[in-house]
Amino acid sequence: MKRFHTFMMAALTLPMTMAAQGWPADYGGVMLQGFYWDGFKDAKWTRLERQAADFSGYFDLVWVPQSGKTQGGLSMGYDPYYYFNQNSSFGSESELRSMMKTFKDKGIGTIADVVVNHRSTSGWFTFPAETYQGVTYQMTPQDITANDDGGATARQAILEGVTLSSNIDEGEDFGGFRDLDHKSTNVQTIVKAYAKYLIDDLGYTGFRYDVAKGFAPSHLADYNNYAGPKFAVGEVWDGDAKIKSVINGSGKTTAAFDFQFRYTVRNAVGSGDWSRLGQQNDDNWPLVSSSNDNGAYRQYAVTFVENHDTEQRSATNQQDPIRRDTLAANAYMLAMPGTPCVFYKHYLAYPNEIKAMIDVRKAAGIANTSSYNNYRSSKAYYANTVNGSRGTLLVCVGSGFTDPAASRYVKVLSGRHYALYLSPSTEVAFADKPSGTYAEAFSTRLTAVSANGGARLVYTTDSSDPSASNGTTVDSGTSVAIGQDCTLKVGLLVGGQVTHTVTRQYTIKAGEVEDSVVYETPPAGYTYHAYFIAPASWGSEADVYAWAWVENGANYTPDNNASWPGDNEHVYRIAKAGDGGYVWQWCYYGTETTPPAMIIFNNGSSGVGTNQTKDMTFTDGGWYNIGTTEANPTLGIQRGMTVGTGDDGAWHTLSGIRLGGRPTQKGVYVHQGKKVVK
Repeated sequence: MKRFHTFMMAALTLPMTMAAQGWPADYGGVMLQGFYWDGFKDAKWTRLERQAADFSGYFDLVWVPQSGKTQGGLSMGYDPYYYFNQNSSFGSESELRSMMKTFKDKGIGTIADVVVNHRSTSGWFTFPAETYQGVTYQMTPQDITANDDGGATARQAILEGVTLSSNIDEGEDFGGFRDLDHKSTNVQTIVKAYAKYLIDDLGYTGFRYDVAKGFAPSHLADYNNYAGPKFAVGEVWDGDAKIKSVINGSGKTTAAFDFQFRYTVRNAVGSGDWSRLGQQNDDNWPLVSSSNDNGAYRQYAVTFVENHDTEQRSATNQQDPIRRDTLAANAYMLAMPGTPCVFYKHYLAYPNEIKAMIDVRKAAGIANTSSYNNYRSSKAYYANTVNGSRGTLLVCVGSGFTDPAASRYVKVLSGRHYALYLSPSTEVAFADKPSGTYAEAFSTRLTAVSANGGARLVYTTDSSDPSASNGTTVDSGTSVAIGQDCTLKVGLLVGGQVTHTVTRQYTIKAGEVEDSVVYETPPAGYTYHAYFIAPASWGSEADVYAWAWVENGANYTPDNNASWPGDNEHVYRIAKAGDGGYVWQWCYYGTETTPPAMIIFNNGSSGVGTNQTKDMTFTDGGWYNIGTTEANPTLGIQRGMTVGTGDDGAWHTLSGIRLGGRPTQKGVYVHQGKKVVK
């Protein structure tokens, strides 16, 4: 009884906070989901903290895993047990605090994954007792909804002689853990104390509510108004009507992930019909483009194209991944209104490409409430113009589109199946390589975006401000080589005056850039397979095809349908090589019981030696590149180079570059005569 008295006194004495704002209007920030499923190593607090400098200036918010301690073993945190013990599978509480302080110092806010729809227990009904600031908090069986787990909990309660809440679940039932009754005063008191602790003590900037449709949205307003997060977004995995009802029901103190935006992008990418970006998905519209509300919900739309619940988790747990054109998908998302949330795996695979897209977004001044218009729509490609505070951004995705007149739009960035343009009125000097850490020397292309057709560019690499008398003057379209750490500043030169200067901070650390190796794990069940290291000239997201056959016999394209350029349905990008290239794996799932005799890899175009390999002898599990005819266990080592086969400690990249020691960058290397994946 004393414990319950403490709870009631705490409820009466908890301070009130002014109403939360939910998600600010005209917000131009970009969010990163800083984890993926089972990404315990990549999402450690210490590793995320080390990346703060590279995130800074690009990601304004980073959403991190649920940081509370669970009952034991590795956990993503969706089985929450402790609220006030912040030692999780991603690191200690001190490491968490250090990461958030570093983020804050770099201008980055941290978003907490708040899992309060349900809670893990010891046994069926026992919640932990936790004491924080002299108050002990503990939930009881009466804080569990009456119909939890479809009635299974009520049946167990009868067996154990315990009493549940008399209230049924206000939202959707979540199986496996106890669904909390948010009508309970005790639950409300504890969740409020926990939410306040996350903001005021730990230093989180905002909340991401897991299973936000699992309880009445009025409680979101209650928790937000009490704790005062600057940002709050709910996971409402549903159609647009339900998503809007949660936003409205929370008094617009909570935004929502725009699941329908994700589905629209997935449908377009998966089908190759880019016009589907302008269509509704199963009678549901994305929040950013609903035809019925004139964009009234764009402010509350957090857009995404992939997350931990849609990605492929394993060969046997496929989920619903976007398997190709992830760069085009991100280019479209980062050009559109709403607040974009980049998936961590996409960032790890393409950090510089994605950051360059963010540079374009911020150069145009695109915000969550920006308006847009369709520019072109066809199966082959789709384009929108998005109106920012500083200019108009034209985004084109697909293939076959032609550049508009330079007097209307200036191309500043492009890649496989995407191009981004800015209106001349944007008035910006643009460098297509973003600030950050690079593994080797590179070049950045400078573009003058100006209504003055005679505009040129002036740049410096010593951190000094460029002027008509200081720096190097070049024409728009000039590429500048960057071979060492430097601060690049480039401005528009018009009428003898340099204006609109932008800055890029470049760091080169050969062999030290952290990156994930595995991008997609090939589905299990294949009979034969082979690996191919695509040339760097094919680009980071090439369409790679395999053509395998037996002379005068079977063809091993899907269903033996011999159609050139072959099979790319079962060609998977699986790793990043140590020298920046990519490794692909072809898998055969057909009915042939003998392996193919020959194989060719190509990028969908003809031209032996440039766009396709020669006819190569097939070896099951063999490795190939553009210059080989047979599988070679030391593939990629330059002709004439000796590879150590003893214990000499030598490591080489696949292109033959000898490293000074053991590589720190993840990738595929040759060591002691064998390929090694680090």
